[in-house]
Amino acid sequence: MKLNALDYLGISEYFSEEELMVQNTARSFVEKEVMPIIEEFYKKGEFPDFLIPKFAELGFFGVNIPEKYGCSGMSNIAYGLICQELERADSGIRSFASVQGSLVMYPIYAYGSEEQKKYWLPKMAKGEKIGCFGLTEP
Repeated sequence: MKLNALDYLGISEYFSEEELMVQNTARSFVEKEVMPIIEEFYKKGEFPDFLIPKFAELGFFGVNIPEKYGCSGMSNIAYGLICQELERADSGIRSFASVQGSLVMYPIYAYGSEEQKKYWLPKMAKGEKIGCFGLTEP
């Protein structure tokens, strides 16, 4: 079943050319690289880690972090559009990208020392280092 991302609220006319290009790039990637394989990986309970370098190449990690740290330096809207397209294929795929970018890389950018930023962010943007976080409930 092929899904189509719809603009239910008619907001795409407010996106910049760069944001529309990012959305189309992410959409094309999802349709060509993720949709054809994700059901099989889901059934096997496996993550398609061969996609990690492709995510990095497309700039999906640290989207809204400045280029001086090896990241894309794009808008939060561009980041949201990428996540929307990834989510269209699979929540796990989107979660992987958003944990890397939002829950790991962004706190390093916002609160880390300059030394930490220069060391970790370029490696994470390239997919050479993978971040994680722990969550627990009482």
